[in-house]
Amino acid sequence: TRRSSDLLRMRNQLKQADLAQKLNISRQSLSAYERGITLPDIYLLIEIADFFRISLDELTGRITIH
Repeated sequence: TRRSSDLLRMRNQLKQADLAQKLNISRQSLSAYERGITLPDIYLLIEIADFFRISLDELTGRITIH
């Protein structure tokens, strides 16, 4: 998730604070997810995938994001 969410956020020109607000989490939590310090729960993974309109497989790196 680390690389995928960070890459998607940057491709969509979103700051961490902006995406965190849209996901209703703290910027610090999003930063920790992106740096691989901690992992989001499945419900947040679904929210992130839905937000970017991609599958969980794409988000988790099982399928390449184009």
